[in-house]
Amino acid sequence: MASPTPTTALQHAIRQASSTVTNAPMTCPVYFLTSQYVTVPGVTNAHVTVPDRTITMVLPTCIQTTEPDANGYLPPGTCHAIWNYYPSFSGSLIFLLLFGPLTIGHVYQAAIYKKRFCWVIVMASLWETVAYLFRTVSSRHQNIAGIYTVYRVFILVSPLWVNAFVYVLFKRMVHYFAPSRKVLSIPAFTFGVGFMFLHITASVVQLVGASMGSPLALPEERAHGMNVYMAGMGLQLALTVVVIAFALKFHFDTHRLEAGGGGSFSTTWRSSWLSLLIVMYASLACIVLRIVYRFSELSSISNGVDNTVSANESYFYAFEAAPMVLAILAFNIVHPGLVFVGRNADMPGFFSTCVAFVRRKMGHKEPTQSPEKEEAFIKDVQENYASKTGA
Repeated sequence: MASPTPTTALQHAIRQASSTVTNAPMTCPVYFLTSQYVTVPGVTNAHVTVPDRTITMVLPTCIQTTEPDANGYLPPGTCHAIWNYYPSFSGSLIFLLLFGPLTIGHVYQAAIYKKRFCWVIVMASLWETVAYLFRTVSSRHQNIAGIYTVYRVFILVSPLWVNAFVYVLFKRMVHYFAPSRKVLSIPAFTFGVGFMFLHITASVVQLVGASMGSPLALPEERAHGMNVYMAGMGLQLALTVVVIAFALKFHFDTHRLEAGGGGSFSTTWRSSWLSLLIVMYASLACIVLRIVYRFSELSSISNGVDNTVSANESYFYAFEAAPMVLAILAFNIVHPGLVFVGRNADMPGFFSTCVAFVRRKMGHKEPTQSPEKEEAFIKDVQENYASKTGA
């Protein structure tokens, strides 16, 4: 007679598993532990003898005793509770109606100004719109973890698109307005590639951390996920500070260049390099404010306790929602399409940049910087604006 296979024996044992339940600890009102004992029958035949073995599995268990209200709300700390407060449907809807038109506006501006790189800010606004769409739905279905998880991932990761757009813009500003096309002796292309690589790294870390922080995960797992996410935010903050330092150097150099050339590059404030740079400063300031808020909120999750910031919805709208609206709206007002005009508005592609790099390695030297070259460069930029405005 054939002996049972280990797989069949294990399945049979699981069906006959016994379990015991421990008392719920007073410090954790949501979960308690259930110990399940699975006995795997032994196998005896002419070749081997394996005795019976009992496996102990300790599983988190939650028994819901509080009924959700009409919107699915459960008080924080109770079984299956997702939100730390009662989310406002009207507040979520207001910001959904703000980000929606901003997205449409950026799509329209990118099309009429023919700036393909503006797809980055379109994605930023679109992801914010999706986030508030799911937040609005979740406010009416507060006990559905899937809706909340989608909202949570989008709201935590979407600001990274704004950061990426600032890096893209600054790279183009250096290429367009700096005669040497360098800042602190670093070429615009090299600067852009380096920062985008580090930014993608920060984005992946934050995405992994956000996806690990499921509202129904164990507190230890959520804390670990938020620690991973905050590590990504730390890298994002460090990159933001470095970009601001580079931007200040560019600001000083371009101001000196423009003053030496005898006049402004542009004819209107909305097409001025300085206006675009100020918008970039303002956008980065909103990002920094948002990061500080998130650090304060998520540190409570990693420590296993709630604080005022994480339990009060007004902080979310003041330091997350409003700053992101301003950060995206600023680029609607001063759009890059008004600043980067003329035949030199687009950066060379990847292939052209690689060819130039090979030529430099083969001994081809770029012309040294001189007052005559700066004067010719200023004249060229001014002619670009003149041809655009019809002056």
